[in-house]
Amino acid sequence: MIEKGQISGDWVLVVDDDAENLHRASRILSSGGLRSSCVRSGEDALRLLTRGGALPDLMLLDIHMPEPDGFETLARMRALPTLAAMPVIFLTAEEDSAAEIQALRAGAMDFIRKPFVPEVLLTRARHTIELTRLQNDLARQVEDKTRAVLEREERITRINAQVVHALAGAVDAKDAYTNGHAERVAKYAREIARRLGWDEERQKSVYMTGLLHDVGKIGIPDWIINKPEHLTDEEYAIIKTHPAKGGRILGNISEFPELAIGARWHHERWDGGGYPDGIAGEDIPAEARIIAVADAYDAMASRRSYRGVLPQEKIRAELERGKATQFDPEFADIMLQMMSEDTDYRMREE
Repeated sequence: MIEKGQISGDWVLVVDDDAENLHRASRILSSGGLRSSCVRSGEDALRLLTRGGALPDLMLLDIHMPEPDGFETLARMRALPTLAAMPVIFLTAEEDSAAEIQALRAGAMDFIRKPFVPEVLLTRARHTIELTRLQNDLARQVEDKTRAVLEREERITRINAQVVHALAGAVDAKDAYTNGHAERVAKYAREIARRLGWDEERQKSVYMTGLLHDVGKIGIPDWIINKPEHLTDEEYAIIKTHPAKGGRILGNISEFPELAIGARWHHERWDGGGYPDGIAGEDIPAEARIIAVADAYDAMASRRSYRGVLPQEKIRAELERGKATQFDPEFADIMLQMMSEDTDYRMREE
């Protein structure tokens, strides 16, 4: 634990054209043990970031500055491979949520209102640094384990299940109303695959894919995921970015493409009305179609901030209604058969 006055190795770059804001942010970060650097323009920030050497762990970026403003600065950063993944929190004095939504869509991980509340600034800065570090560490572990599997020609069976579970657990931990969702979806998906007659290796593959189907939620702000009220259209649009984010996170594991497939396309619909790509029918990979049914079932069989676990008959009616529109009808029928056999309603959140 960092004691008061003790500086950690975590480095925050603050970009704001107001000298008083820079001074206040630096003082707050220092009081919480974070090292900071301050610059007064997007151009200065880009020069610092592209000069070579170590990069900050986090950037706090003001939206409204002389050219380039915060949005343009972030766009130029994202165009550079070395800066594409740097975590950014936007700073804003506006009360209008439109700017915040635009900031999140532009690739920021969060936003902080000005004038700064010290505890809010410190908490969000630390949380973003820790979450980014966890994501990067777990991604490296997955990649390292996958490489080892390829060397030994045991691609799926030798993937370290603990790493996959840890990454799935990191996603679950973001949602105050999620309790084992990824594990249940993975189990239901594996059982559907078994009943389809898939071999053991492919069953294991769809299980792993199910565990990581929501990994893109790592990139969604906690306040949206845990909002107790229904989401606005703008907030829902941000939630809908998680499949594409998940596909990008897992897409580098080229020898296990099912992971990225499940993450990217589990919200596509049989009738083509899903997202992010609007593909339909058998153009949607089978693994993603299986996870879509398992995911929808478990969402209904789990509690949410605005409701409890739904009754079995309500879930059955929703699955029947979604056959050949939302879901692959064959896979939906298998899920319905599993429900019929579950007379004690054990397939649910405990």
